[in-house]
Amino acid sequence: MQKFSTVPLSDYSILSCQLDELKFDSKCVINTVNQYSYVIAEKDKEFKDALSNSDILLPDGVGIVAAVKFLNKQDIKKIAGADVHSYFLNKLNAVNGSCFYLGSSEVTLAKIKEKMSREFPNIRVGTYSPPFKSSFSKEDTDKMVEVVNQFRPDVLFVGMTAPKQEVWTHLNKDRLEVGAICAIGAVFDFYAETISRPSKFWIDLGLEWFIRLVKEPRRMAKRYVVYGPAFVWMLLRSKLNQSLLKGAQA
Repeated sequence: MQKFSTVPLSDYSILSCQLDELKFDSKCVINTVNQYSYVIAEKDKEFKDALSNSDILLPDGVGIVAAVKFLNKQDIKKIAGADVHSYFLNKLNAVNGSCFYLGSSEVTLAKIKEKMSREFPNIRVGTYSPPFKSSFSKEDTDKMVEVVNQFRPDVLFVGMTAPKQEVWTHLNKDRLEVGAICAIGAVFDFYAETISRPSKFWIDLGLEWFIRLVKEPRRMAKRYVVYGPAFVWMLLRSKLNQSLLKGAQA
């Protein structure tokens, strides 16, 4: 598989190039990391393994961008799941490609297909809504792999919320007959417009997180109010360790 330029962040290699370098002609697993998933992964080995073994790990959040700057003095740009979704749809539409949406509800998937037929008429689209449960049985997983492989998409979009989607993809990637595999969670609802994403104005200001917090305080409060400070503490600890290591080597 093609190698991409990355920057280190703890145990992860974060993509530092632009989306236009990404391809879907060979299998690769694309995940995203933000401050919330970064903190959660420190307590969840399966999740951390899934993220650290990504072929491509996108910096999905101003927190990750700031962390790379703080620890490594390198500038990178935020690339959200919605960005990679849009990028691949435009690429696929231009070449009469195919994609498959695995996850979410039948209602959301129907809205996605209807919108795709208008905006990207050249793309062949498949969908499957798996059972809504905290963990999947072997039979559940076998069915999911079967329906995806029958379709054989160029790009598989997985939307089952983190960390379930990343762990499932990591455990089953070798069984899937697909090109790129993108775990993009909330993008299913953003694209279907069952949940509205903040406008480009707020995204460009780096305040998408704040608008989501205002709109969905009950769901987002813990993510930003609790895990935000935990993320900052981890960065300060990493910076201290860096300084101590440099001092020992001097």
